[in-house]
Parts: sequence; C-alpha cells; structure tokens
Amino acid sequence: MSKGSAIVGFILCFLGGMMLMWGVDRSSGIGGHSTEVSAEEFADGNWSDAQAAVPITGKDPSWGSRTAPVTVVIYSDYECPYCSKAEPTLAALREKYGPDKLRMVWKNFPLPMHRNALPAHIAGQTIFELGGSKAFWKFHDLAFQNNRNLTPENFESWAEQAGVDRAKFKAAFAEQKGKAKVDEDVAGGQKVGVRGTPAFFINGIFISGARPQDAFEAEIDKQIAEAKKLTAAGTPPDQIYVKLTNQNKAKTPDAEKPPEEDDKTVWKVTVSKEEPFKGNAEALVTIVEFSEFQCPFCSRVLPTVTKIISDYGDKVRVVFKDNPLPFHQRAMPASMLAHEAMAQKGTKGFWAAHDLLFENQKELEDDHLWKYAEKLGLDVEKVKNAVKNEAHKAKIEANQELAGDLNASGTPHFFINGRRLVGAQPFEKFKTIIDEEITKAEGLLKKGVKKGDLYAELIKDGKEPPPPEVKEVGAPPKEAPWKGAAAPKAIIHEFSDFECPFCSRANGAMKEVMEKYGTQVKVVWRDKPLPFHKSAPLAHQAAREAYTQKSNDGFWKMHDLIFDGQKEPGLGRPALEGHAEKLGLDMGKFKAALDGEKHKTFIDAAAAESDKFGIRGTPGFVIASAKTPDKGYFLSGAQPFAKFKKLIDRAIKEGK
Repeated sequence: MSKGSAIVGFILCFLGGMMLMWGVDRSSGIGGHSTEVSAEEFADGNWSDAQAAVPITGKDPSWGSRTAPVTVVIYSDYECPYCSKAEPTLAALREKYGPDKLRMVWKNFPLPMHRNALPAHIAGQTIFELGGSKAFWKFHDLAFQNNRNLTPENFESWAEQAGVDRAKFKAAFAEQKGKAKVDEDVAGGQKVGVRGTPAFFINGIFISGARPQDAFEAEIDKQIAEAKKLTAAGTPPDQIYVKLTNQNKAKTPDAEKPPEEDDKTVWKVTVSKEEPFKGNAEALVTIVEFSEFQCPFCSRVLPTVTKIISDYGDKVRVVFKDNPLPFHQRAMPASMLAHEAMAQKGTKGFWAAHDLLFENQKELEDDHLWKYAEKLGLDVEKVKNAVKNEAHKAKIEANQELAGDLNASGTPHFFINGRRLVGAQPFEKFKTIIDEEITKAEGLLKKGVKKGDLYAELIKDGKEPPPPEVKEVGAPPKEAPWKGAAAPKAIIHEFSDFECPFCSRANGAMKEVMEKYGTQVKVVWRDKPLPFHKSAPLAHQAAREAYTQKSNDGFWKMHDLIFDGQKEPGLGRPALEGHAEKLGLDMGKFKAALDGEKHKTFIDAAAAESDKFGIRGTPGFVIASAKTPDKGYFLSGAQPFAKFKKLIDRAIKEGK
C-alpha cells in the first residue's frame, strides 16, 4: 500500500467521525450483543461467491446463513477506534434480523499506521483457520474489547478462550500462516474501492464509516425486498448475493461509491476576502485547506504546502478554513487564538500564530496559549477573552458547516480549484492536480476571463451539497412534553432515549438552541427507548410520571436529572426515586406508576410510531417550519449547534 493511500485510509478511519452520532451505546458493545450463538449460525464451508463484484468465499469468517437474503461484507481494523464504535451497531443488526435474514462476512483491512493491527489480524485469521468462524468471532470480540492491548501474549490467551489449542496457535502464528489471507483481503478491498475503515458493502451497496443503525437498516430492508422478488422469480437462495451485488455495484450512484483518488469532480467551495490566505489573491489555482491545529496529519502536510507555495509562487493561493474535530479538545481554543491574532494583526498575525501553534502542537493548554500570545506580541487579555468566550466561534462554525456539507469531515482535507484531495498526501499528488488546473485556468484567461474572476468562474458550475433529508413524522401526541415558544416559527421533534449516551451529549447543543431560539422554537419530546437499552423503559416511565404530576416543568427537570446522572448508577429505581423526591413529586403515585407500568403503553406506542417514520436510532431530530409542523429536516445524532442553526434558520425562513 502506498504512503498516500495509507494516510487517506487513516483520515477515512475517523470520518464519520464523527458522526458521531448513532443511536447505539458503545458501552453495550460486544458484551451487550454477543456473537455467542449456536454453531449452525456460523457458515464455514467450501462455498464460493468469488464471481460477485465484492467477492467472498468460505475462506472468509462469516456469521449467518449461506442463503440469507442480505450479506454485509465488513472491512475493518482491530486498532481503528471507529471500527470499534461500529461494533455495537453491527451487533444490534444481528440481534434484530437474525442469521436467516442477515449474513456478515469479515475482511481484514489493517491500516499501516496502526502498528498493532496487522499482528492482530494475522492472529484472528490464524484462529479462523484452526477453529472456524465460531472461534474467530470469539477472538474478534475479545480483540475489540481490548484493542489497546493487542499483544502476542493476549492473542495466545484469546485463542485459548476461543477454543483453539494454545500450542497449535502459537506455532502457526509464529510462522505467520494467516498473513497471506490478510494481504489478500487488503488487496481485494483496494480493488473494490476501500480506502479506509470501517467500510461496508450491503449486497454491494457501499457504506463508509461508523454510520447510524438506521442507515444500515434502511438499506438492509430494501435488499430483503429485492431478494424476495428474485426468489419469487426463481433465483436459488444461494445465488441471491451474487446477483444482487453485481446489480447494485453496477448502478451505485457516484456519491455512494468509495472515493477515487483521482476524482475530477469540481465542488463549489466558496471563499471570502476575509479568510486568511497565502499567495496571490488572483492566482490561477486556489487551494482550500480544511485543517485544525491538534491534528498530527495536518502538521505533517505543512512541508508539502510550503513547497507548493515556493515552487508555484504567484500561480497558487492557499486559503485556510478551520475544522476543529470534536475529539481534539484543544483544537477549538487554538483556532480562537489564531483568529484573534488575525483580528489584532491581520493576515500576517494569523499565519504567525498558525506556524507557532503547529510547532508546539502537543502543548495547547490555556497556559501555553497565553505564552504564545505574548510571544506573538498580542494583547494577552484580549486573547484570553477571545478564547474563553469563543469570540470567533461563528466564523469557525461556518467553516465546519461547509466542511460537513462537502463531506470533508476529516483533516487535512483539500480542494484544488474545487477538486478534492484527502489527507496528508505527498507533493506529487498535489502537483498532478495543480498542473492540470493551471492549464485549465490559462485557457479561461485566453477566453477573456479576468484574473479577479477566475476562481469564481472555475467553480461556478461546481457540485453543491445535496439538500438536507426530509422526514414526515406526524403530529406529536397531545400529551407530549414540550418547551419553548407556544406560537413557534419552527418546531423541533426530538426522538430520544434516556440511556443513550449520544442523546445525553446532544443536550449541550439543545441548551444552546433554547438560549438562541427559545422565543422562536418549540421543542417537542418524542419517546424512543431503544430495545437493547434495558434501563431506558423505566427512566422514560419516570419522566412520564413527572409530566403527569407537574406538566412540562416537571418533565424537563426530571429529563435533566436523568441525563446528568446517566453515567452514574442513575437509571436504576433508587436513583429515579431520588430524582422524584428532589422534584417534590407525590411518591406514592410515582412508585405506583412505576410498579404498574402505568405509562408503558404510551411510550411503546410512541417508539413504534417513530419506526414507521424511519427513525430507528437516537438521538434524531426533525426540524419543521410552523407551516408544515409534521414534516421537516432530519438531523441524526449528537450534532454540534451549527448543524441545528443551519436547519432552524432554514425552517424559520420557509415558515414566513
């Protein structure tokens, strides 16, 4: 694998990052949805679907029936944190559909920068070859549960726990007998377009990243329906996968295919005069860089960007757009410092701060930032206020929003005259595209386009982000708790689960929504306890009883107490009763309501109704205008405030 592909793989490894944003709790993980099921559900054998567009055979570890109508091929990496995050979703899918409807096939795709991944994959493949699929999935679970301890000693222990003779495993592993198959999987994955992990093919339909459960279910349900049609037309069950996969791969829209490295698509990536840039404002080539100060790969690409500016001179302009990633806690404060430096000392001030921050990337705590401010000759008190009060947040969030629209979730991410280039790529990758774009730009100049209008002309017909997804969710029950404006300009339907950690995380953004839009927006609560969250139903009933006794005020106070105590043993009966006492509820009625499951029917009906609307994970939000209160823009997961703001503003505007 080339260095460039490796880096691209890493970037895609954390894309969806973000995502952040599914309705499955990692804590329920593999342990909560065990692959420990009966042996007949593991389909080993000499079968082969090698003629499929995404080839699989009996040499691949698998779960589920050979004749299941839907097959999910999983390209994964034991050391990739986003592969780990995807595991609870996959477990929930196995639990929901069962082995007769769903088959899962494992493919090894260790990324080169994960130094412990390759040995772990060789160990897993060795265990499969010695003990079959059942043993493999036991090892798989243990590896993901302990993916910070991928050592040969643990591999031996896990092999033994999986039912494989320890001595035989040790000898086979020492001879690297599983490596050939791992290498074969990586080559095969690259051939079908896999660039990073996790990557999935559902009967050939590509899904990238740790996506929400409902994204998988929507495609699985479609494929079950298609399989039924083929079966009715006489296609043997064991040929369904090949037929559907070949059909689906042939007609998969470009937007859903794995990204090609030499993508010539031009995207409409807007820039403004107020943004920091290096080079000539009227350059032939504009490179927009989405970056952040804590990302090590953004740091690695700096010498390449410097060489580009040096080699191409006035022909190139580099525009910097912030995209601080949520798991880099110091990236946002660092961006605040850089923008405050620009506010105080202009573009030169920004780039001086930019260089200093990257030089000291591992030291970005507040005290470090104040020292850098002093070194840069800035007004330190103004810098402190800017960082602590997030003075430049609107500008940074606008860049994050644009990055999200352009599917540029990872960093660094470049657009060269609108053409995408992902990751810390070598100079040659940039050079190829830049040289092509110089030729194109020179052609436009010869046709009379002015230099100042060149970039706008180059991207004017560029691809724009698709419109936000729309869902119809019906009118909420009259007894649904709500807060905000009684006569709103927009309505937010919040589908949530008290045990879901991502629902808890979404509270921060929702509080900001109420602070900014409380007089314009009405938030309506829609119960959706997920079936694998065993403590959720009781918590929902407790909140419902708080509503019964003290209306909206009682509900939202109980809501906050439950989420605030979610990480503690705060979903059990004693904690819920403690919340009720704190709120001054009638404890006799409260206990009787929980004992008799007084609100179970209401909550179950609400959850079942949300399934009909296509909302299967939590948290899920539908943001509607006052004119169409039961139909609006769908937002899935614990998204930042900027995502809500964009859709709320749109809904309010449409409602006027």
